[in-house]
Amino acid sequence: MTSQLLFYIIIGILVLNFIIDKILDTLNAKHFNDPIPEELQDVYDASEYQRSQQYKKENYRFATLTASISLVATLMFFFFDGFAWVDTWARTFSENNIVIALIFFGSILFASDLLSTPFSYYHTFVIEEKYGFNKTTKKTFILDKLKGWFMLAVIGGGLLAVIIWFYETTGSQFWLYAWGILTIFTVFLNLFYARLIVPLFNKQTPLAPGDLRSKIEAYANKVGFNLSKIFVIDGSKRSTKANAYFSGFGSEKRVTLYDTLINDLDEEEIVAVLAHEVGHYKKHHIIFNLGASILTTGFTFWVLSLLVGNPLLSEALQVTQPSFHIGLIAFGVLYTPISEITGLVMNFLSRKFEYQADAYAKNTYKAPPLISGLKKLSKNNLSNLTPHPAYVFVHYSHPTLLERFRNLKK
Repeated sequence: MTSQLLFYIIIGILVLNFIIDKILDTLNAKHFNDPIPEELQDVYDASEYQRSQQYKKENYRFATLTASISLVATLMFFFFDGFAWVDTWARTFSENNIVIALIFFGSILFASDLLSTPFSYYHTFVIEEKYGFNKTTKKTFILDKLKGWFMLAVIGGGLLAVIIWFYETTGSQFWLYAWGILTIFTVFLNLFYARLIVPLFNKQTPLAPGDLRSKIEAYANKVGFNLSKIFVIDGSKRSTKANAYFSGFGSEKRVTLYDTLINDLDEEEIVAVLAHEVGHYKKHHIIFNLGASILTTGFTFWVLSLLVGNPLLSEALQVTQPSFHIGLIAFGVLYTPISEITGLVMNFLSRKFEYQADAYAKNTYKAPPLISGLKKLSKNNLSNLTPHPAYVFVHYSHPTLLERFRNLKK
């Protein structure tokens, strides 16, 4: 294989991936005007449904525009030897490969984020604002950006530096060491994400004593679930959209409720949603997902170790001096078909897990409040009630509201 052929394979993967995504988006958009399924007629009235359709269409048009601009910018960067230019520029600062790689990726990611910021700003302060979702202030928007850059530099840069150091010191076995360090980091992050990362962006407070906490604790005791950490997060500082999630395991497990969830749902519905989250823990979904993530990462590193040292990868990007960071760029694109397949498998399993968690909530608590709670969340988020099946298969990690309703009604 020649470097030119490899270059066009990379371009072909980028373009094909874009085309498939746009076909799925278009199929999905054609269902925006479908009538509401009979079982979900009580989610929206006529005016609310029209508003949800407008929201979906506006997001569809905006996503198509931003994805098209991103593809054009990416292709221009490839065709005009952008990676070679940045690599040459990074080498003017140091001869150390780790420093060069950090400058290389830092420059590209920073420039990419700067270019995407106006689109992110428009989506937040125009589209989300128009439909009453946005609560983010301009100050919070800017601070979130700065914090994100800081975390990317510290955590992302640190991990990249360690991986490159392993690559240079351990040779062909570097993938085992890289996999090991990333596994330790993944487990650590799963354990302490809520304690270390969340406070950088949101305020968390223990759920105050009262009827809701008493009902949650009574349910947890009933199912033999040791739950002492129940927190409320100030999600309303950014959006009116509601959520709840389970994080950690062992002594670090906790349930986090968005303050918007507490405002939107009644106490029975909140306990039902929490029962669903407990179901994930009882069915060992969290451990399974963690294990699957670790195994997938190991496989990715193994494949990377087979290819990253091939100078053909650098030559395909018009870089004369082979390096780990240039090989990583080419590999990232070439690996896309495999990552898409693993993504499909994980989404399929995730939807199965959601059914199991729903069934657990139904069997250990009640189905009606979970159904009504899911309907309220769909309504308040202007969710799509009629997505195309192919779009669901590829992109959805959760079953549709209609599928969950029918499953709970069995």
